[in-house]
Amino acid sequence: MSDTLLEADPTQPVKGGFKQSTEASSHPAQKRLAWFDDALLLGIMALLAGCGLIYEYLLSHYAGRILGALEAAIYTMIGLMIVSMGVGAFAARKIKCAFTGFAILELTVALCGSFAIIITAAVIGFGQQLPLAIANNLGLPADTLPNGGFIATLQALSEYLPYAWGVLLGLMIGMEIPLIARVRQSLSEAHLLHNAGTIYGADYIGAGVGAAIWVGFMLAIDIQLAAALTASVNLIAGFIFIVRFWHKINHAKLLLLGHIVASVCIGVLASKGPQWEQHFNNLLYKDKVVYAKATRFQQLTFTERLRGNGLAPVYNLYINGRLQFSSSDEHIYHSFLVHPTLAASARHDKVLIIGGGDGLGLKQVLAWQPKSVTLMDLDKDLVSLFKAPPDDMPAFLSQVLLALNDNSLNDPRLTLIHDDAFNGVDKLIQSGQHFDAIIVDLPDPSHPDLNKLYSDLFYRKLNELLSADGVVTVQSTSPYHAPKAFISIGKTLQAAGFNVDQYHHNVPSFGEWGWSIASKHGASPAQRLTKLDKMPIQDDWLTLGLIKGAFEFPANFYDDKQNINVNTIGSLQLYHYHLAAWSDNEVMNLF
Repeated sequence: MSDTLLEADPTQPVKGGFKQSTEASSHPAQKRLAWFDDALLLGIMALLAGCGLIYEYLLSHYAGRILGALEAAIYTMIGLMIVSMGVGAFAARKIKCAFTGFAILELTVALCGSFAIIITAAVIGFGQQLPLAIANNLGLPADTLPNGGFIATLQALSEYLPYAWGVLLGLMIGMEIPLIARVRQSLSEAHLLHNAGTIYGADYIGAGVGAAIWVGFMLAIDIQLAAALTASVNLIAGFIFIVRFWHKINHAKLLLLGHIVASVCIGVLASKGPQWEQHFNNLLYKDKVVYAKATRFQQLTFTERLRGNGLAPVYNLYINGRLQFSSSDEHIYHSFLVHPTLAASARHDKVLIIGGGDGLGLKQVLAWQPKSVTLMDLDKDLVSLFKAPPDDMPAFLSQVLLALNDNSLNDPRLTLIHDDAFNGVDKLIQSGQHFDAIIVDLPDPSHPDLNKLYSDLFYRKLNELLSADGVVTVQSTSPYHAPKAFISIGKTLQAAGFNVDQYHHNVPSFGEWGWSIASKHGASPAQRLTKLDKMPIQDDWLTLGLIKGAFEFPANFYDDKQNINVNTIGSLQLYHYHLAAWSDNEVMNLF
């Protein structure tokens, strides 16, 4: 797609010289052929517009899922590609023969589009492994890996490779409309009047269809397979164009051979590419990757670290390249998330968990013997991995995951809801449900869509769902790394009508972590917990003393509280606090 002006060019160079576009024939057969050619060109343009949009999504999707910062990747990629397409549209003027230029262009786009993801994965993966390879060859100890100098520069530059592909593909995609316009003009003078409008109409409709295909189909398949399928459409379009306009294309036989070779390459990438890509992606992790799966919403990666000396291996789950939990200390996080909530709540017969599709928080909730638990998580595929592991998952990992959550997701007291939390809680409210305790275990507000789940409006919805004597707890990022975001969550809960306390504890895999706990009426949660003289349930790790001590903060921690804003719906305030705090250099070393 490209919104650049098209200049009329009634003559085109073809084999043997120039052909004047003023030829017009009233012969019915020729008229039908002219209409066929025009429909063919517009159909090709619509297909290519869909491919162009999908390439934007593919590259930004890869950059976001593998390198993190999904929203920044999407906005940056689309912006770069649109500008590049505009430049490409102007550059198309330099192509002398529109027929030959278009045939070459589609072959090149197909090759670049199919290889962009796999080459990017290889460069980034090997860049991450280079220090270890050098250290092994030189016999350097593990704590003196050569991570500086040109290696650090190479690693940093490799992360921009998806954007370089975006610029290159954008330049070529931008040439498509001008070239197709010139081809139409050269075939018939009748197209001159509405040439731009007709082509842009096909372009916009094709882009819309491409977006629908991306959302409805390609999000659920491997990204390299999606790239190969998209490139095959470019290749097919180019092949049809060559066959139909064979005598107007220079070096047509050579271009046809190129299409045949490219089709073989793309076929190999479609069948073997996903495995190769995953292997390169696995190089990003310091531990062995034992299973990976791309769901409709996120990239899931499980790693294993063998410790020896009779110690159990450590299993980590990464979502979009960021650590979700580690088997070595997830019990710390989930104990602090769940047990203070239920200990402070007057009752715990009916519990709502928002997020927590791994079932680890649910395991802790079930220890309180509730009558019913409702768990709402958007990603059905993630929940399935921890509920009924698929056949392609290694048997040992399946056993590990079911042991970690104590098979909690198959408990008969559980009701699973797969829905977006913002809209899902509305349905619970409409059905008249209330809960004794609500536990919100959502990812950090690192994306505008997640930000709304930390807003005053969302918390007011939770207020409606919570029983009068109930308690709600929200995971609230790190009070050490992101104090403004942490305090803002507490203030936002307070603005929604809750009595709020905050607490924190060290989780080794994440560092200092925090939670916000709130009640609707009566004493605050911290006051309720203070009155306890023992834990209501027996836990192998958590003690009442640890809980009470977790509510203590440094004397000056809240000094700037009055200057920190509530995260009102639509403000993106918390998102900006979080983004400012967790810069790439400050985020935990996950790889």
